Amino acid sequence: MTATPTRGQLERTLSQRIQALYREQLGHQPSKVTCQLFDEKLAIVLEDSITPPEQLLANSGQEELAKQVRADLSKAIEPQLRELIKEVLGVEVLDLLSDGKIDTGRTGTIAVLGATPTVRDPASTPKAKRQGEEN
Repeated sequence: MTATPTRGQLERTLSQRIQALYREQLGHQPSKVTCQLFDEKLAIVLEDSITPPEQLLANSGQEELAKQVRADLSKAIEPQLRELIKEVLGVEVLDLLSDGKIDTGRTGTIAVLGATPTVRDPASTPKAKRQGEEN
């Protein structure tokens, strides 16, 4: 029997899987992916999410085209992102709202979930085991 994961474990797993998804699908890995669960909402922030071609377009004075490429890439990866979130959290994704900033290299996504994911209270885990998970 597999223990129910804590909120932190789910957030870490999602962060790692999203980073891998971007690497596999776009050939570019964000330097940091942060996921935060808020009941039926999930906030995702990607640092350094802008791909080299988008950066090249922006740097050569074609920022509007870079923004369009960013929007098209977000739309193209959305079905896989939805499926990944559903697989990790075990709940349906009702809506994904996403936007990226070329100048800062950040992308933010809010996932509206069909239910609150089931999580284990970390206080129910023995302290020694919890400390080992933090490393």
